[in-house]
Amino acid sequence: MTTTHPPTRPLRLGAIALAIAAMSLPARAQGVATDQQLAPVLVTGSGVRSGLAADVPSNSASKTAEDLREQNLFNPEDALKYVPNTSIRKRYIGDRNSMIGGRSFGTLQPSRGLAYVDGYLISNFLGRFDGPRWNMITPEAIARVDVLYGPFSAIYPGNSIGTTVVTSEREPRAFEASARITGYRQRFELYGDSNDYDGHQLSAFVGSRLDSGLWYSLSANRQNSTSQPMNYYTVTANAAGVFPAVTGAAVPVTGIQYDEDPKGLKRAVFGASGGAIDHTVQDTLKLKLGYEFTPEIVASAMLGGWTNDTRNSNRSFLHDAAGATVWSGRVTDGINTFNVPLSAFAPSNRDETHRHGGITLKTKYATGWNGSVVYSNYRIVSDIARQANLPEDQAVNGGAGSWTRRDGTGWNTFEVQAAYRPSEGDFTGGRHALTFGVHRNAYLLDSPTTNATDWRVTETTLSQRYHGRSEVTALYAQDAWKLQDDLTLTLGLRHERYLTRDGEQLLRVASCTTAVGVSCVDNGDGSFNRVLAYPERRLSGSSPKASIAWRADEDLLLKASLGRGVRFPNVEELYNGTFTASSQTQSDPNLRAERSNALELSAEKDWDLHRLRVSLFHDDVRDAILRQSDNTVTPSVTRVSNVDRVKTSGLELVWQTQDWLLRGLSLDANAAFANSKVTANAADPASVGKYWLRVPKVRANLLAAYRPNSDWMGSLGIRHSGRAYNDTYNLDIHPDVYGGVSSFTFVDLRGSVKLAPKLELALGVDNAADSRGYQAHPYPGRTFFTELRASY
Repeated sequence: MTTTHPPTRPLRLGAIALAIAAMSLPARAQGVATDQQLAPVLVTGSGVRSGLAADVPSNSASKTAEDLREQNLFNPEDALKYVPNTSIRKRYIGDRNSMIGGRSFGTLQPSRGLAYVDGYLISNFLGRFDGPRWNMITPEAIARVDVLYGPFSAIYPGNSIGTTVVTSEREPRAFEASARITGYRQRFELYGDSNDYDGHQLSAFVGSRLDSGLWYSLSANRQNSTSQPMNYYTVTANAAGVFPAVTGAAVPVTGIQYDEDPKGLKRAVFGASGGAIDHTVQDTLKLKLGYEFTPEIVASAMLGGWTNDTRNSNRSFLHDAAGATVWSGRVTDGINTFNVPLSAFAPSNRDETHRHGGITLKTKYATGWNGSVVYSNYRIVSDIARQANLPEDQAVNGGAGSWTRRDGTGWNTFEVQAAYRPSEGDFTGGRHALTFGVHRNAYLLDSPTTNATDWRVTETTLSQRYHGRSEVTALYAQDAWKLQDDLTLTLGLRHERYLTRDGEQLLRVASCTTAVGVSCVDNGDGSFNRVLAYPERRLSGSSPKASIAWRADEDLLLKASLGRGVRFPNVEELYNGTFTASSQTQSDPNLRAERSNALELSAEKDWDLHRLRVSLFHDDVRDAILRQSDNTVTPSVTRVSNVDRVKTSGLELVWQTQDWLLRGLSLDANAAFANSKVTANAADPASVGKYWLRVPKVRANLLAAYRPNSDWMGSLGIRHSGRAYNDTYNLDIHPDVYGGVSSFTFVDLRGSVKLAPKLELALGVDNAADSRGYQAHPYPGRTFFTELRASY
């Protein structure tokens, strides 16, 4: 069953929906076979809705641009707020690392989430906790967002063992333009510290289609935003409630806060640290061109750029007897004595410039063979992260620090697809929709870190570096075979070959001893560069897929899908060996590929004004790749390892309706229940039987929108995430605090009015009850939005 955007809108809105569908259709730069993996959009007598797609093996959920105007949307990933069984770890407005969590995986496994825009890959598997590059999507350009579940389609790479997000941007059918300006403000209070944080965004789109067959669009986005505090410097007591002993004279201070950490241990909190408050200015500009050589042969190209200017600051809670802020050293509140390291409240900043380009050539015949070629290239033109070693009061004047670069890092993809759309009397008997394809993606990661005598302006000697490449080449085939008019069997096979090479870690050390794979380079100043080179590795995997769909009735679709997916480790998981003043990462160059065997049974029933989908799913993953951080130590430590076997079973319910009880009222409700546990782990037997990390036992969403007429709209959104764990052994018995992964229920409100036919004003609030929620970091508090949108 494929669930896309909500069931039909009320009759009086049908004309509006049809006009929008006709004027601004999604741009389909993705390949011809990839197009067919998205549920079809059907025009009915009363609106635009999805069809029940028997030949699409993956279940899906969708949102159109009109749907998204019923909710508060600031960043592109906000489109996924109410999508079934999906988590987005968006810690704050402007977060560059909003990672995806799905049915059987949490946000500690971002490589199980694939993201595309117009068929171009924006999944960023190059850094610790890097989410998809959502910033390459302009909110005002979004036409449709589709979410596909599980490894059931042979067309998508192995990373699709989790969730695949496909964003389609607008393609103009005539001259059109639109723009919106949005502002927000939140008051956030935690540990007695209360402040306002705000920002604004301008998003615009202009495009046209000429009589010559040429079309173009230009989209732009500028965002200026400030986050609430993300991190806090803490010291944890032992099980007896005793803090680590500190000797020597200490400065008497006020402001130390006490609470319990996620494991129930007593904890002291000293302030917002580690670059906790993020002020970011981001600019996106994207140009797209398309040309119809003939009605059946089309080409398109895209070039986008994104810049980011980030300043990360801190806030100490500590004050001495004179009221001056204390940033470091030995301190006491008369009860306990602590040592606050210089690096605890060290600021940082980052300047980035990214470029994304792509080109597509394809045919679009109604029946018979079609082909497509898609190439994309994502490049980090420049990326400099500057980290101070000293606290705010000293770092403002300079001082030692480090610079980390990722210039030249990036990825590219190449895909050739052929798809056959059957017709009556053809060589397949009109019963086989065929797909064949070749895919390649290649990632390059280069991340040197240098010392800096002045962390703001002067870098000096190389201190560490990690580097590596990975490539995946795949062949795939898929056949949607109509056994009978009401029975479709889809079979697929994907074979992938994986290569990783040029893996290297460099560390500047005082002494060095050569060994197998280890070389020593004398720097001439009493130090050495210890270079650890990793051998080339080659892996391969085959992923068979099968799905059978029975249209038991015109409006009832029953489907069973079985698929295997192989997700190879990414460059960062293999070779990242970063050490900074605040964090360490320990990767594993011998990681094995994750292998998922997934099963889904679903039923979807369509009525005139209602739709219900029920899905049972089971995911059996061997050699699951786990990334976990220990933030109880300074610097924090992140480790990557394989877990032998993790099994997840669950139930998913999706209900969509309109004109229910009240004409003009539409509801989109979903709930998911999951049981995800480690069932085998020879390297760590104590983890067996424990819940898998960051997979909530319950996820539920409701979005209710009421349109009394075509000018007014009001909506209520509810987002709920249930109990989840952030500790391998499930020892986090007290999750509703900083550092934990809490359950939460957020209530969102939005209202809009058309001031004129082409001018709309909206007011909204997210987390209206100001509830507190944590995904290790605290989620935003009550946030107010204003938005003014104009279109032509």
